[in-house]
Amino acid sequence: MKSGTGRDLLVGIDAGTSVIKAVAFDLTGKQIAVASTPNRYTTRADGAAFQALDQTWADSAQTLRDLGAKVDGLALRTRALAVTGQGDGTWLVGAGNRPATDAWLWLDARAAGTAKRLQRHPGSRARFEATGTGLAACNQSAQIAHMVETMPEVLDRSEVALHCKDWLYLNLTGVRATDPSEASFTYGNFRTRQYDDSVIEALGLTVWRRLLPEIVDGTEVIHPLSPQAAVATGLLAGTPVCLGFVDIVLTALGAGIHTADAASAACSIIGSTGMHMRAVRNAEVRLNAEGTGYVIALPIPGRVAQVQSNMAATLNVDWALSLACELLAEFGTNLSQSDRMKLIDRWLQGGRPGALLYHPYISEAGERGPFVNANARADFIGLTSECRFPDLLRAVVEGLGMATRDCYAAMGGAMPAELRLTGGATRSRALRAVLGAVVGAPVRISAREEAGAAGAAMMAAVALGVYPDMETCIAEWVSPLLESAETPDEHLAQIYTQMFPVYRGARRALEPVWESMVLQSGARRHPDALPSSTSLERRNAG
Repeated sequence: MKSGTGRDLLVGIDAGTSVIKAVAFDLTGKQIAVASTPNRYTTRADGAAFQALDQTWADSAQTLRDLGAKVDGLALRTRALAVTGQGDGTWLVGAGNRPATDAWLWLDARAAGTAKRLQRHPGSRARFEATGTGLAACNQSAQIAHMVETMPEVLDRSEVALHCKDWLYLNLTGVRATDPSEASFTYGNFRTRQYDDSVIEALGLTVWRRLLPEIVDGTEVIHPLSPQAAVATGLLAGTPVCLGFVDIVLTALGAGIHTADAASAACSIIGSTGMHMRAVRNAEVRLNAEGTGYVIALPIPGRVAQVQSNMAATLNVDWALSLACELLAEFGTNLSQSDRMKLIDRWLQGGRPGALLYHPYISEAGERGPFVNANARADFIGLTSECRFPDLLRAVVEGLGMATRDCYAAMGGAMPAELRLTGGATRSRALRAVLGAVVGAPVRISAREEAGAAGAAMMAAVALGVYPDMETCIAEWVSPLLESAETPDEHLAQIYTQMFPVYRGARRALEPVWESMVLQSGARRHPDALPSSTSLERRNAG
């Protein structure tokens, strides 16, 4: 690591779906302080999930000011600012860099029917082999194709199509750009990290290619903080700003997806969604026959993350706990978040392993990995009068493990030799034990608290020459924080190995049932449905 120049801090912004965080690190990777603001978005009964661009920028700027209130002299000490955020989705910007409409989030299900149609295009397989990414309603490409059909006037007044972090970068620097990770998995080729005209043609978006911004690799190119952004954030004009890769891979980078000893390791983010990743060389990517998953560039030359993603992970646990807490509240017992975490471990230990089968498809948008089905729904199989709530909760967590194994199986090859976990739910040792046993691999977690912001800051450190390359940065920022491996219980692993084929066979058999149920409900949350006569909106506060 090179010596400092008096500016001894790197600041990372991670604008996630639930929370926007700003984190200060010293140049060796030590976390100094963190500030956070709940993100806010709206959902509707027709499957829409959107948020206001201006509000997202205002919340991010406020979060940086809040960080400044916690760190003495932050503006003078900040050597660089790096930004990442939630992936997929569509953030359209028009004249004067003003929003053309609200942002469509990755949660938005309106483009499900359009995604199905695009999958039938003759060039669909070639598109998949170039991008490495399957089509789903969350993809910006599917969303823009849907807008072409349903709201072309919005595209007519748009000048550039960005993602969340790109929108923040525009407000920070005045530069319209995206990064190689989102550009290549949406419209390009993961091998070249550039746009691919044949991919854009297969998406039916050649006419709209003008909306695609410049691709900027934040490990090589930085831009200065604008005077206007300096006023808004409390930082100094001219401070170098790094456009990070998408938060998925930067979180995995900060959590240890790639270290000197991680040749056969994998990383799963167990958050609201489940992201399951292997770091591989370009030539090692195995694309499945079903055309699902992602291949996302890492900020390391020649390396990518091969990804499968569940729409819902801890959302399933939250649902189960909310039922229990609602019942307890009826009798005057209200549980804090810390109380709930303690109960998770107790109930998991009290539940019978393998007593029930649970498919964790509780998202209204269905599932996207390792299969794409907007109709997919959660279920319990095997209920008897002997079942108690601990059995139900354990089945839910086992379902998360089965979904994790299902995702890694879809990538081809053997199961991971080691599973590195990050995300709030992994604070539960009992939950980690279940996941490790289902996958059949030792589990390691990182002492790193804010892995996504750390990954962005690591990119800035390389861009500024604080470290000569990402490998050297990883050796100091990541490897020392990995905790000891937790070996899975052999008896549990055997139970789950026997259950997994049943789990996968049942979810395949249920597909026509899901379709029939959704058709009959009259409340489908994607475009094939009749829209609801009422607009049911809610605000998410993290």
